[in-house]
Amino acid sequence: MSTPPHFRLNGRDVELAGSDPTESLLRWLRRQRLTGTKEGCADGDCGACTVALVSPDPAGGWCFEAVNSCLLPVGNLPGREVLTVEALAEGDVLHPVQQAMVDCAGSQCGYCTPGFVMSLFVGTHSGELGDSAIEGNLCRCTGYQPIRAAAARLQPAGADRFSALLQAPRAELSGASLEAFFNPDTLHEALALKAANPDAAWINGGTDLGVEFSHGRARAPAFIALDRIAELRTIAVDEHTVRIGAGVPLSRIEDELAGVFPSIDAMLPLFAARQVRNRATIGGNLGSASPIGDLLPILLALDAQVELHGSAGMRTLPVDGFFRGYRSTARQPDELVAAVTIPRRAGRIEAFHKVAKRQTDDISIVAAAFALQLDGGRAGAVRLAYGGVAAVPLRARRTEAFLEGRVLDADTVVQACALLESEFEPLSDHRASAGYRRRLCAGLFAKFAADLVAEPA
Repeated sequence: MSTPPHFRLNGRDVELAGSDPTESLLRWLRRQRLTGTKEGCADGDCGACTVALVSPDPAGGWCFEAVNSCLLPVGNLPGREVLTVEALAEGDVLHPVQQAMVDCAGSQCGYCTPGFVMSLFVGTHSGELGDSAIEGNLCRCTGYQPIRAAAARLQPAGADRFSALLQAPRAELSGASLEAFFNPDTLHEALALKAANPDAAWINGGTDLGVEFSHGRARAPAFIALDRIAELRTIAVDEHTVRIGAGVPLSRIEDELAGVFPSIDAMLPLFAARQVRNRATIGGNLGSASPIGDLLPILLALDAQVELHGSAGMRTLPVDGFFRGYRSTARQPDELVAAVTIPRRAGRIEAFHKVAKRQTDDISIVAAAFALQLDGGRAGAVRLAYGGVAAVPLRARRTEAFLEGRVLDADTVVQACALLESEFEPLSDHRASAGYRRRLCAGLFAKFAADLVAEPA
């Protein structure tokens, strides 16, 4: 791997030799006395630590992405470019985003302000300046109206020094390493590194492992990052299937597959903040095997297939059966998730519902994905998948079998709901009781059935 251990920070090269690769960029910045980037939660929930990462865009150019620096390990940085809030002003002249925040009284204690500024800065370059640009930033004292007023005042960036930075010629990200943190740029190299370092852990977007790093808990002696591998960052759509590379961030799925799978469209705005979706990947979501991962019930309901690559070659498994136990899958230690393929089926009706303490950006109490087809009013190919009800995401198989071939009339829905209340044995925890979760399983299906009846013919 040829790239030396340095990165560009606010327009200058910074050496990383001797840095702890599992330290978060947030902590590293603050040790360099770049304290404009704030630590609010260190979990990726508040956005106070937002920075702009220069990333390749699908069109072949470069773009700014808002990311949580608390979740970005220093080991990911060699060869990359980052801007912090200190880069925006020119002397005493504020950047238009900063000036808008001043003019609209968008800052009170000021602690969250740099994160809002960086999210809006990225928004001026992406053209996204509505609420979605700042959905991942929390303010506890100013109130959002002045901040939204500042956003409304802004215009897309013109030909400024930051646009010129994006347009400047630069090489594609190449392989790099920092101590025992490896950043290969080909699938072959990643698998070779795993063979040479069998105890190394895979890391993709790092929004799960990044929390561990942020709190000083490295789970493995070495790490192999997959986010530079072009083979894992492709989306292929044809008449029958959609193949999504394991390294595709969720924000790209949101943009490039909008309208293809309604259940995914419904889930992604609830999944997490924009900063998280810019890094989180479909492969990481599968690999972490969380029983409350919102994407996983959808993949179950849509009969997705998982493509695995390892020392023995490539194999494909159905998502149904991929999960073996809590945080455990059928993936072998030397294998990585390379892609997910989802079949496209004409006439399939699908939906996603989630119940959580907060409407968005929160852990599910129960998440449900439903898919079926109607033939003469009778249900077929029924899939009812749930997260948050067991150690793994599960399908409600007894209820699916009951519904096959039936008309979804009121009596059928009542019987199906009764079955759903006994289908799973969820735990009680600080989020909800087991009984409440069982009732949610039934209630969410009842809502799905009611919505079907309410749809115009």
